[in-house]
Amino acid sequence: MPEALLDRLDTFADEHGYSGRSEVFREASRTLLGEFQQGATDGSTHSCTVTAVFDYGQSAVQQQLTGIRHENGDIVSGTTHAHVSDEYCVELFVLRGTTEEIAGFVNSVRAVPDVRTVEYSILPLGVELSEQALQ
Repeated sequence: MPEALLDRLDTFADEHGYSGRSEVFREASRTLLGEFQQGATDGSTHSCTVTAVFDYGQSAVQQQLTGIRHENGDIVSGTTHAHVSDEYCVELFVLRGTTEEIAGFVNSVRAVPDVRTVEYSILPLGVELSEQALQ
């Protein structure tokens, strides 16, 4: 792990009252492992947006993300590529699929070297969405 990232983790731990880097890793690991377990895993359909940020000069990242999009064409409804600064690009994916399919897609994007960050938002479709609006 790069020294700069370890320094950021140590600073984060100090600023947020963690006992140290290990506690931050434990919490992050639990969050990462549990993030899709909270959603419905009964095969119901969800909509999801996935946003990946990477350095402008990393053409290999763009090629890998295009490959992931094509490999998952059955759940990818659309994509948008944007230059958000002189330094960074954003790739936005719109998905429609089961929790398992979406989780696999997000994990594939996260595994691409040089992707700086991956964020997503997942929403149930159909009956679940109607019930959620009433709450």
